[in-house]
Amino acid sequence: MTLAASIPADRTMPGDLRSARDALAQAVARGEERLAELRADRSPEHRERAHAVHESLRALRARFAGAHAEAVYDLLTEGRTRYLWLGELVEAAAEAFPGLLPSRERLDAERALPQAAKEGHEIDQGIFLRAVLRSPVAGPHLLDAQLRPTPRALRLLPDFLRTGVAEMEAVRVERVGGTARLTMCRGDRLNAEDERQVDDMETAVDLALLDPGVRVGLVRGGEMTHPRYKGRRVFSAGINLKYLGAGNIPLVGFLLRRELGYIHKLLRGVLVELSGQWRSRYLEKPWVAAVEGFAIGGGAQLLLVFDHVVAAADTYVSLPAAKEGIVPGVANLRLTRFAGPRLSRQVILQGRRIHAAEPGARLLIDEVVEPGDMDAAVERSLARLAGDAVLANRRMLNLADEPPDAFRAYMAEFALQQALRLYDEDVVHKAGRFGAVAP
Repeated sequence: MTLAASIPADRTMPGDLRSARDALAQAVARGEERLAELRADRSPEHRERAHAVHESLRALRARFAGAHAEAVYDLLTEGRTRYLWLGELVEAAAEAFPGLLPSRERLDAERALPQAAKEGHEIDQGIFLRAVLRSPVAGPHLLDAQLRPTPRALRLLPDFLRTGVAEMEAVRVERVGGTARLTMCRGDRLNAEDERQVDDMETAVDLALLDPGVRVGLVRGGEMTHPRYKGRRVFSAGINLKYLGAGNIPLVGFLLRRELGYIHKLLRGVLVELSGQWRSRYLEKPWVAAVEGFAIGGGAQLLLVFDHVVAAADTYVSLPAAKEGIVPGVANLRLTRFAGPRLSRQVILQGRRIHAAEPGARLLIDEVVEPGDMDAAVERSLARLAGDAVLANRRMLNLADEPPDAFRAYMAEFALQQALRLYDEDVVHKAGRFGAVAP
């Protein structure tokens, strides 16, 4: 039985919500019939008409979500007594409210297509999630739901506690003394991120946070096998643009999960419900980043949540959002705190690179050392962050720098704007140039 099927909707759904649901379903069904007719002829005129139908249906969904998202969320989570992952939530909403969101089958069918051939059904997910995150009641509950340890991490935890090592395809995590050392090891693709990388990173972060023997975490790129950088450490090349062009960078499973999952956990910690744990609901640790080679795009975004960043003098940081055409995660919110509005616009809107050796880099990087001195500098920073008073002060700094409601408001708009960018013509054209690859 599916999650939505387990909800006795006729008994628990308020009458006004049921009426609105039925009216939406009927309107969308009529619109889908019209779209089916237009798909038979892919002439420019018919494509323009299909676009107008999609726009009309999305306006209906936006009105429904704006009025009822909180009630829908309460229904699907049984009055916020259940936590749902993002994927579970949108799937349950699609089943319980026909026409509101694309079905799992429709998304699976589109997943097989390159980005240029898709119709943009993920935009409907962005519309719904924006409304949920905007809610001061449903939004915080949804954020907490994504801060839980993943089932995969919980399965691996007993072995990790025993051995101190977890080997995954994209990340290796090892406990050495009181440090969890996370090494990104996609050596053939310069640690470019895809769903595998995000899942492995979240698992590794969960393990580090859940292990009582860990006092501080380290994230570092491993040695590359890529021909141009063979034998050298590289931090991250950002989003895998080949996968984006091939249609394998989903909104929910990658772009939103990444921000609301492991990156948010690096900042806030992992949510645990333990008896007697009254001081905080979150287990958190301080984190160090060691940057070699470069931190591009998503790699640069990561640096904005670390407590200490050490970089080799020959590295650079960049956020080529204008080149790629998408929104660089939460960097638009966080970078201005570090670098100020002018430099942030230069980096995000104009593609300026920040080289570690230039003075402006000290706004993003705490410590710049010669490549041969990286190991020693990293160890010094780990020792400093293992102090007893670090956690309490870190928590208060993060609360002042990025209040949870500010993050929630940003992510609400990000959910829609990123979905829209994924299907805009300029992104489709740029991503298509990188060619298709198998998922």
